[in-house]
Amino acid sequence: MIDVYYWPTPNGWKVTIMLEECGLDYNIIPVDIGGGDQFKAEFLRISPNNRMPAIVDHEPMGGGKPLAIFESGAILEYLADKTGQFLPTEPAERFKVLQWVHWQMANLGPMMGNANHFKNYGKNIADDPKQLEYGIKRFVGEVDRLSGVMDAQLSANQYLASDYSIADMITWPWAMLIGRMIDEAVWEDFPNLKRWVDEVGARPAVDKGWQVERELGRREMTEEEEKARRELLFNQTNEKVRKAREAAAQAT
Repeated sequence: MIDVYYWPTPNGWKVTIMLEECGLDYNIIPVDIGGGDQFKAEFLRISPNNRMPAIVDHEPMGGGKPLAIFESGAILEYLADKTGQFLPTEPAERFKVLQWVHWQMANLGPMMGNANHFKNYGKNIADDPKQLEYGIKRFVGEVDRLSGVMDAQLSANQYLASDYSIADMITWPWAMLIGRMIDEAVWEDFPNLKRWVDEVGARPAVDKGWQVERELGRREMTEEEEKARRELLFNQTNEKVRKAREAAAQAT
């Protein structure tokens, strides 16, 4: 059994999609990132960067004690090696996949996260909306550029690498939100990307993994709860994180 420390976000969906594709049994342990669960001592022992997703495999590859892994890219690579699925073993094909996995981790995910922050969350935080203009232009523009990178790759390939792989699973949860991030009309500029988004999304395991515990992120919050959530999620410093960890430790 694999414990999955999870919240219904693009990074969380990567792992549940992979688990569904591999047919592995798993147990969801919610990590309410708006409620501070990521700072609890038991979670920090698994994910020292206080970010989800993370897993604990109680029957790890190679045997031995339960194995904890954080960072979605590392998790998907581990699960692929454990099951022998969705990541080739032949070096040339393997690194065709891994280069796109690392591309997503370093580019699409962070850029879309920053674009979302400045375009959507920032307006609830900034005193002067003009302060957000540069951030919106910078990061939404980068999402547009990265969409073009994917569209070009997918114009000559059905999937990001040679065959359907962890590169597609790790990228799809972010890529399928590009229309919402920029404008739904943007799909007209990226027909190959849209074709891929629709094809991957139509896979039963992808849809099932995407739907896992969706209701967790839909609870309506009071104004005070939303303010506290923003404090937890944004503008973190070492001092704020240290205090949150100390408070969590005292509560246990």
